[in-house]
Amino acid sequence: MEHFKTLGLYLHIPFCKSKCAYCDFYSLAGADERMNPYADALCVQLETFAPRAAGYVVDTVYIGGGTPSYLGPERLLRLLDAVRRGYRLASDAEITLEANPDSVGAWFAELYTAGFNRVSLGVQSADNALLRGVGRVHTVEQAAEAVETVRRAGFENLSLDLIYGLPGETAEAWRKSVEYAVSLAPEHLSCYGLKIEPGTPLFRRRDALSLPDDDEQAERYLWTIDALSKYGYRQYEISNFAEPGRESRHNLKYWTLGEYLGFGPGAHSDFDGYRFAWARDLGAFLRESQERQWTYAESAQITRRERAREWLMLGLRTAQGVGLSEYETRFGRTFDADFLRQCVRAGYAVEQSGRVALTPSGFLVSNQIIGRLLELSEP
Repeated sequence: MEHFKTLGLYLHIPFCKSKCAYCDFYSLAGADERMNPYADALCVQLETFAPRAAGYVVDTVYIGGGTPSYLGPERLLRLLDAVRRGYRLASDAEITLEANPDSVGAWFAELYTAGFNRVSLGVQSADNALLRGVGRVHTVEQAAEAVETVRRAGFENLSLDLIYGLPGETAEAWRKSVEYAVSLAPEHLSCYGLKIEPGTPLFRRRDALSLPDDDEQAERYLWTIDALSKYGYRQYEISNFAEPGRESRHNLKYWTLGEYLGFGPGAHSDFDGYRFAWARDLGAFLRESQERQWTYAESAQITRRERAREWLMLGLRTAQGVGLSEYETRFGRTFDADFLRQCVRAGYAVEQSGRVALTPSGFLVSNQIIGRLLELSEP
């Protein structure tokens, strides 16, 4: 029996109705006239790379953005059809569409019938004033309506995104957002702390914003983990929670060093021993698709040393943690676990069955822990 490696596909859709004040992803508002040529170009890129994936079976497809739901059913179905034509798509593949609540409609039933089986909704908050404050174009009421529409369409795998620490948000407002999201009964929740990235509108206004301090952010994070566990959502990564068996299979590829190919401007790939990303330039992407030659923003072969560092860094982001002997077996490097065991004694990590995983308190300082561990793991 022929054996195929597994592969995830990520399709980037860089269109939005308006740009959120905190967003630093590559996306554009007011470019609707480019949606048709972009769908054409994305199909060309999918077709061009298909022969390189001949030895793989695609078990996850993730259409993200931007706001992919703004493409509408015809273009989205064309993209899924291009995947099916060019790639060996697993019969049980997880096929996710990101959506904004204001752009969900009865046509989601067409997507479900065609094979989409997971939806990720950007709810972000249960407070309309907070949503307006960061440029979100939907309302809390639209979020509830969108969930009902998604369920009527047949979807049984729904994820909701929330952001804590929005400007002006109180601890009580965050609690209400979490409880509201839970009341919508999703199978999966992503809860991210607000990061004010350079180049965003929030960054330019940062000195005038009312933001929770680090201690308040930490309290919200720890409260969230505890509250969601009581509702049956297991934390499986720093910011992600799911009912058992409903973890995002596509995102797990990123955290477990699985292979994936990204398509569209700004999309990243980890494929066949290389990491590469396409330039964040929609106009160039459209022009270059005519020649089937696209500009790399970066491209590099991954060394064994770099892969070992990634394995430690990404593994410690997950609730599963890292296996101490697995590191030595996989990379042929000696692992000095003394520092992690110091973290265990301090309550920042737990050790069980030869694996070390960070606790919720450890996740709060994971950047420092991982940074120090990488220093100590150098030859």
